[in-house]
Order: sequence, then structure tokens, then C-alpha cells
Amino acid sequence: MADKEEAADDEQGAKGSKKKLIIILVAVTLLLLGGGGATAFFLLSGDGGSDGEAQQIEAVKREAIYTKVRTLEGKPSFVVTLQSSDGKRHYMQAFIEAKSRDPVVDEALKLHMPLIVARLNALFATQAFEELQTLEGKQALRTEATALVQSIMQEKIGQPGVETILFTNFVMQ
Repeated sequence: MADKEEAADDEQGAKGSKKKLIIILVAVTLLLLGGGGATAFFLLSGDGGSDGEAQQIEAVKREAIYTKVRTLEGKPSFVVTLQSSDGKRHYMQAFIEAKSRDPVVDEALKLHMPLIVARLNALFATQAFEELQTLEGKQALRTEATALVQSIMQEKIGQPGVETILFTNFVMQ
């Protein structure tokens, strides 16, 4: 008799655990569907945001285009003699790429490459060796180079176009 009661209790316990499992699964499914619906509503609804925000979002969505800045001979590096207070000759070699997101800017960079290279060479030749030994000096040079290329692009195509100038290799001795 005790065996029959235990079997009945086990059967009810199994039914109870199955019910709990079904309730949990239904609750999780409802939560997922509700969350997915809310996400779709917010992402797909047109809230009439400003054009500037839409352009920024579109610019971020576009793939980055990296254009190698090359010297007139097609060499991918710049080599300049740096100014130094110790009286020794110091050299800098830099490989440079321009980052943009517009194919028009990429083509303009290639078209005006001789001008860009000439002005970057002039900028690099005026740098002090001691300043470029620090991280802040290298970052300042990168900022100056970016501003220089952006000003050339503004002059030539009416927009800065270039997000940043990247030093892909930078060696000093």
C-alpha cells in the first residue's frame, strides 16, 4: 500500500514539474517575442530625426576606405631629416594612410597625391626630433597631418572628406 502511495506521489510530482517547465518555457517565449517586437518598433519607426543625425548614422554604416599616401616615385614611405638640438642627424620614416568613407574622396586623394605628398614632406621636415620621441608629439603630428590633408581636400573638392591620417609605420633614428 505504501508503494502505491509513493508511486502516486511520484506521478503527481512528475506532472507538477512538467507543468512548471511548460510555464517557464511559455514565459521565456513571451519575453523574447515582446523584446523582439519592441526592438523592431524602435528601430523601424521613423521618428523624424534631423538630417544631420541621419547623415552621421549613414557615414558610420559605410565601410572605411584606406588610401595609401605615396611619394611621386610610388614609394609608400616618407623619409625626412629631422631638426635636432644635439647637432646630430636624425631621420624619420613614416608609412601613411588616409581614412575616408567616400569613394569620391578616395579618387580625389589619388588625383591630388603630388600636392599632398609635397605638403606632408614640408610638414615632416619642420619637426623636432625631441618632440617626436614622446607619444604626445606623435599624436600632435598626426593631428597636424590630418588637418593639412583635410584643408587640401576642402580646397579641391569642397569637403574635408578625410576622417584621419594614420601612421601605419613610424621609425626614427
